[in-house]
Amino acid sequence: MDLFADMGPLSTRKMFGGLSIYCDGVIFAIVMADGRVLLKGQGAMQDQFEAMGFDRWDYVRKDGSPTNMPYWYLPESALDDAEEATALARAALEHL
Repeated sequence: MDLFADMGPLSTRKMFGGLSIYCDGVIFAIVMADGRVLLKGQGAMQDQFEAMGFDRWDYVRKDGSPTNMPYWYLPESALDDAEEATALARAALEHL
């Protein structure tokens, strides 16, 4: 929560074994149980995350089919820099 403190009023809920983070009722990030932070990407933001080299959250379902979730892992540099993390989160929110 400290990482995104400059975003304004935030709220959280349990999700995917971790914690989802909301700004004004809109989910924009997930903190996984292992501490990794992901930002939600929709529309043009998906292309931007891909272009920046962010890794997408994906997994294999029980039936063996791959699934890509609309979330990208926050880079290490942003985990240590609240300004970078907040700028990325605000950009992501603009597309949600």
